[in-house]
Amino acid sequence: MYTPAEAAAMLRVRESWLRKKASARVIPCTFIGKHLRFSEHDVAAIITAGAKQPLGRRGRACP
Repeated sequence: MYTPAEAAAMLRVRESWLRKKASARVIPCTFIGKHLRFSEHDVAAIITAGAKQPLGRRGRACP
């Protein structure tokens, strides 16, 4: 389990952004008591959710 600071460093985002999204339940996270933590699966899911499909020649997503 990673602390918000560790997860933010891995994802190269601000810790405040990560905490805000976690508190709003926009990204996967785990609360252990009152402590916010991120599992390897949570970090991988955040990365996957942020992935964008490449655009084709006409500005449409490729199949």
